[in-house]
Order: sequence, then C-alpha cells, then structure tokens
Amino acid sequence: MSPPTESPSAGDPTGPAATGIAGLDFILQGGLPRDEIHLVQGVSGTGKTTLALQFLLAGASVGETGLYVTLSQTKRGLEAIARSHGWALDGLVVHELVPGDSLGQEKLQTVLHTAEVELTEVTAEIRELVTRVRPRRIVFDSLGVIGLLAGSPARHRREIVTLRRFLMGCGITAMFIGEGPAEGELDRPANSEFHSLAGSIIHLEQKAPDFGEVRRRLRVLKVRGVAFHGGYHNFRILQGGLELYPRLEVTREEEYTDFRFVPSGLAPLDQLLGGGLELGTTALFIGPPGTGKSTIAGVFVRSAALAGDRSAVFLFDERPETFKSRSEGVGFSLHPWLESGVVKLHRIETAVVTPGEFAYRMKEAVERDKVKVVVIDSLTGYFNAMTDMSMLAVQMHEVLTYLSRSGVLTVLIVASEGPLNVRTGPFVDVSYLSDAILVFRYYQTGGAIRRCLAALKKRQGEHDTTIRELVIGRGEVSIGSEPLVGIRGFMRNPELDPEST
Repeated sequence: MSPPTESPSAGDPTGPAATGIAGLDFILQGGLPRDEIHLVQGVSGTGKTTLALQFLLAGASVGETGLYVTLSQTKRGLEAIARSHGWALDGLVVHELVPGDSLGQEKLQTVLHTAEVELTEVTAEIRELVTRVRPRRIVFDSLGVIGLLAGSPARHRREIVTLRRFLMGCGITAMFIGEGPAEGELDRPANSEFHSLAGSIIHLEQKAPDFGEVRRRLRVLKVRGVAFHGGYHNFRILQGGLELYPRLEVTREEEYTDFRFVPSGLAPLDQLLGGGLELGTTALFIGPPGTGKSTIAGVFVRSAALAGDRSAVFLFDERPETFKSRSEGVGFSLHPWLESGVVKLHRIETAVVTPGEFAYRMKEAVERDKVKVVVIDSLTGYFNAMTDMSMLAVQMHEVLTYLSRSGVLTVLIVASEGPLNVRTGPFVDVSYLSDAILVFRYYQTGGAIRRCLAALKKRQGEHDTTIRELVIGRGEVSIGSEPLVGIRGFMRNPELDPEST
C-alpha cells in the first residue's frame, strides 16, 4: 500500500515545483518554492540522489527541462540508479562537470583535487551550460565538492551567492545535494555557509536497528515563506523511488459525537457493555495469550460487516490465514466480507514497517476505504516495532485521537503477563486513553481451566461489572448469561471458590 502518486501542483507551472514524492509535496504544501535554491542533505545511503532524480523527472513529466550537473557521480552511475527504479533518463540532460575540461583534459574522473583547477572555471562552465540547455530545474551533486574547490568557507559562500543570483535570474529551481552530519553527530553544523542562502533545507537520516531493515526518516528544517509540516516523517526507498509517510496530524478539530453502537451480536456481552461498543471510541482488550481477545475482536468485526460497516484489522502477531481460520472455526466466518473488501486484513512486518508508515496505512484505511472499525492485534507487537520507546505514549495518543475524531471504533489488543508469556520489554500504559476496557482471564475450577471476562471501564453510559464465563469451542462462541459467583483474584490469576455455588 503506497501513498498517493500524484502531487497537487504537478502540472501548475506557476505554483510550487512538485518533487514527484506525494508525501513530501504534502509536507511542503505543494512542493518546493520556484526560482530558489534548495538543499537536500544527509549521509551516504539516505536517498539523496534518488530524491533528486524524482524531482527532475517530476518536472520532465510536465514539460520542464531538467539538468543534472554531477561532480561526484558518473552518468553511468546515475543511469544504473535510474534503471533500478524502472526509470529512463532520456528526458534529462546529465552533465559530468569535471574540473579541467576547459583545459582540454579527458573525463577520466568526476572529483578532482582543488589544486587542479580554479573554482572560477567551474562556475564559468555552469553558466555556459545553463545558457545552452535553458533548464527549468537543475540538480547540483554535490555541494561538498564545490566547497573543496573553493578552499575556504568565505570563498565558498561568495561563489554560491553569485551562482544563486544567476540561477534565480534565469527562472531556475535548483537543488543542491550536500553531505549531512553522520549518525550520532546530528548536532554538528553541516553546510552551514549554505543554510542562510537556501530557500529550503531537507535533512535525510537513516538508522540501523539491532534487527531488521534500516529505518529512514526525513525532516524539513526550513522552507522560506511556507507553513510546512514539521517534525520527523518516515520514508522507505522502494523500487520506484522514495515513499514518504507524513506524520499523522490531528487536523479535525471538532469532536465526533454520534457514538452509534457497534454490538457484538452476543446478547450477554452487549448487556455487559451497555449495548455494545461505540463508534468514535477506543476499546482495550487485555489479558494473557489464549484468553479469547482476538476472537471477540473478530466477533465485533463480523457484526460491523453485517451492518454494512467496513473494518481494517492490522495483524502484528499472526498471519491473516490464522485469523481467518480461527474465525471460521468458532462459527463466525469472515469469508464473504473478505472477498468483497468490506473487511481487510493487513499483515504488518515489524522488522520492515516503521511507525510512521503504519500510522499512514491506518489513515489511508479511514480516508480511502472508509473503515469504521480498526483492530490493532496486538498493541504489544506495535510497541515492539517502535524505535523510540520514550515517544510511544505520545504517538499512540495522536493515532487514537485521529481515529476517534474520525468516528472510528478502535480495538486495541494487549497481551498482559500470564502463565503463557514472559514480558521481554517495556510496556506503555494506554488504559487512560481507552474509553472501554474488557479484561480477559483464565480461572480454575473442577480440575479444568476456563475463560472469563469482565468490563472494567465504560465511559459512554452504564455497564455491568459482573464476571462472565467465555466459552470458545468448535463452531461456538458464547458468553455466560449469569455472573460467575465466587471468583477470587480476578485481576491476578483467578480461581473459583470451591465453597461457592
């Protein structure tokens, strides 16, 4: 599942210059300001060249001539990058700017030492090239090489000021690629002499976790005259270019107040919950593994489908086939609604998918697929996928606020400590974010292990706090119509008092 592929300003020659990356254009309010110079910086491997090529190809798609001036990359290397994404560079002009060409030297390399040529010769060749090609968009790769040729920060800045004035006079939108600070040195200034001159600064980062794919993120540091979307935004480099997932922002200020019931279809459970769960609320299903949390979530999904409401189930801990077969095994088959697309199961690979991409997928399900029920199975898996544990509660609060204001019933499944699991990492308390809490437990009686549940919290209306037996059998899910009497230690590992009747 990918972000939208079309940017709103793609065909408007008077508006911002679309980058060809829909998520980035959204962050920039349409694209990069025209007739300006812009800086894209980051360490090697963060996707700077890919972003630059997408920027030029986006212009070529609407008839704007693109010029790639490279001092640190060969034309053959650029063509190889383009082929890996399925692109052709036929519509672009690629020029290997090798200092010394004006002296008749053969292009045997792309980066030469400062002693071999004066920077004035390079800038003169750039002027001649721009005058001849007359591009609307230009990429310079890289700013660091120009700095080496300059020899000093003062001269570097002076040459860039002159070049900026020339490019703006020609009506060109220019992108300079610069090396950013290395990982762990993000507070160290990079390309500082260029920052005050640039119309915008985009910083790319990557981080390798102990296990799994490299996690990449982007931050716009500056856009002159534009109220851009700040903060960090996750992205991935896939075949076809960068896919950027804008950070989820709660833009809907009004609260959702309809609160229509989504019943489970199990009368005793709906009685416990005062009629069911409501749209625009968050329900927390918590209990040890195997106590029936996912099964009851599936019951609500099926009930919503019967009423014509769409659902999206995000699976961290099991395969979609397992979820489907379990539903069929207990008599609540989701097959017809899965076939029609009313219910969609999304397998989330925690070693690959970033939190930003996951939030974007939920947003896409709400706004594109018009889902009314979202199940996250499980929240424990979601937390394990996060890279910054200090921001878990903040991110989850933002996600749940967005879903509730969009009129979505969100079911969070959390595996608590029990006889079948061992906590291996930190846990973030989200109970205060939940409008309803359904607790699942095992209990012992007559030499057997049984299941039970109780509704501990319900913000919307009254609810029953009695403990009911939960029976999950072949072709059957049922809730006891009468309270269990004599249950002791329900919040821990309950057992039935043998003296109770």
